[in-house]
Amino acid sequence: MTAERRDAQALKALWSGVAGRNWVAAQDVLDELFRPFEPLLAEPVGLGARVLDVGCGTGATTVAAARRAGAEGDCVGVDIAEPMIEAARARAEREGVPARFVQADAATHAFAPGGFDLVVSRFGVMFFEDFTGAFTNLRRAARPGAGLRLIVWRGPEENPFMTTAERAAAPLLPDLPSRDPDAPGQFAFAREDRVRGILDASGWTDVAVEPLDVACAMPERQLERYFTLLGPVGRVLHEVDERTRAQVVETLHTAFAPYVRESEVGFTAACWLVRASA
Repeated sequence: MTAERRDAQALKALWSGVAGRNWVAAQDVLDELFRPFEPLLAEPVGLGARVLDVGCGTGATTVAAARRAGAEGDCVGVDIAEPMIEAARARAEREGVPARFVQADAATHAFAPGGFDLVVSRFGVMFFEDFTGAFTNLRRAARPGAGLRLIVWRGPEENPFMTTAERAAAPLLPDLPSRDPDAPGQFAFAREDRVRGILDASGWTDVAVEPLDVACAMPERQLERYFTLLGPVGRVLHEVDERTRAQVVETLHTAFAPYVRESEVGFTAACWLVRASA
């Protein structure tokens, strides 16, 4: 088995395991937190459009696109995580929206060639092991002239909210995984030149990478669910004893206090809005 194949299997195990289950458990929190991004991705979707949503998670952006595409459209969400795909299908059925969902690795899945008018993603493309190979595969799935529209994170230094939990909890959780800025992960697309290089190498054209700063907020009552379920801390917290967990929770409430105003938690998400053409 190649190293790339092992990495892909490890990623699938992570997101179909504790990471995926926790994401689904926090679905309502994330829906509210990241709702401002939905119209930014759905905006170019016209009636009858065929849209591929990469790393669709629990389906919020796919459903938003499907509403705009209407009954004649075909909006497909793809994600490697089985728990998320199950939640996405339940969402579409619950909301009466004709979106479809596929559990697969978008980097290698055999999409029908030229089957989509638009490829979108909200924070779903930074985890591929082979970025160029993945975006080459996505380009094949897009018809000639189709659009690509991505929202990805800029660097951790511009997104301190996103690393507050792991920085504060590190003394209490010595086994927390460290971040490698060049490895697949949340901040893998932090550098504009890297994003452009990947898309150029995979055959996309007319690449535009623009800073995007979005105000995000959630009720303070949801904060503890957020930091105990998500990110590196959320992936390991279920493994510790009750005393350590209580210490972590108390520490993190203090660490996040600067983001709390009255009954709301707020921060600015520093992202890139990436556009390109097939």
